[in-house]
Amino acid sequence: MPVTVLLVDDEPLVRAGLRAVLEAQPDIEVVGEAADGAAVIPLVRQLRPDVVAMDVRMPLMDGIEATRAVLRTVDRPPKILVVTTFENDEYVYEALRAGADGFLLKRARPAEIVHAVRLVAEGESLLFPASVRQLAAEHGDGGGNRAARAVMERAALTDREGEVLRLMARGLSNAEIAGQLVVGTETVKSHVSAVLAKLGARDRTQAVIAAYESGFVAPG
Repeated sequence: MPVTVLLVDDEPLVRAGLRAVLEAQPDIEVVGEAADGAAVIPLVRQLRPDVVAMDVRMPLMDGIEATRAVLRTVDRPPKILVVTTFENDEYVYEALRAGADGFLLKRARPAEIVHAVRLVAEGESLLFPASVRQLAAEHGDGGGNRAARAVMERAALTDREGEVLRLMARGLSNAEIAGQLVVGTETVKSHVSAVLAKLGARDRTQAVIAAYESGFVAPG
């Protein structure tokens, strides 16, 4: 089955460019388009895409509010890939905090766009972890978030789970974490699942954001 994608951007040329890049791949299908975040929920319910590639800045409803709305109201919501012009945009960090699974730069090369969509669809690893760390350093509060600290304390991660979370924050895949810790990938998957469950995180991105917000992982 191909990875199905919904494109959401107020610029028709951006949507056309993304569609051309993605539909050139045999395993990716663009199933719909929207020009504003306000149209996302009905289209997601109708088309059931695997991934929504969503502009972060739009006139009526931006990508942050649209992300919150999808995750709040849609059963089994799709993965959300925020599309942005600037990687250090504070809107991007807010979108990640709201529940987006990763972000993609509009200037990315075609191969990077395709890789990003596949990666988000798989839920395997953070996108552009160095940039996410930069965003956390610039827009996070370095552990000043008491709510995030309380969540981390209640999670009571084991030492090994803490190691796995720190490696996740560096953007390592399950296979790369397994290599670092000299364990099997299935063992890593179990640890990742435990980390997500204990933190109440939807996915790896949300777990890493929680780690930054709580000060468990130092940005930069």
